[in-house]
Amino acid sequence: MKPSDYDALVLPGGVANPDTLRIDTGAVDFVRSFAQADKPIAAICHGPWTLINAGAIDGRKMTSWPSLEADLRNAGAEWVDEEVVVDRGLVTSRKPDDLPAFCSKMISVFAV
Repeated sequence: MKPSDYDALVLPGGVANPDTLRIDTGAVDFVRSFAQADKPIAAICHGPWTLINAGAIDGRKMTSWPSLEADLRNAGAEWVDEEVVVDRGLVTSRKPDDLPAFCSKMISVFAV
């Protein structure tokens, strides 16, 4: 599996999946490759944890599950409490209730 084989990336929410991904060096490298290539990425809930470990959020405006606010700010992001945020191809949302807005924005960004 090579990042060059894919056009976009979705990082899952919940707690367990993102926690597992962010300590997997292969997964972190994969995500970093997407960020460095400016490919679209979408992350919901705790999904941005992997983006932090990939060094991919400094200077980005984004949202997440509220408990990640300090983590994201400490990593250089501008955290906001909004349903969905798009910043230069990065689509983020907070929670399952945000899925309709998240999916709609993700599709529009990925379709470009």
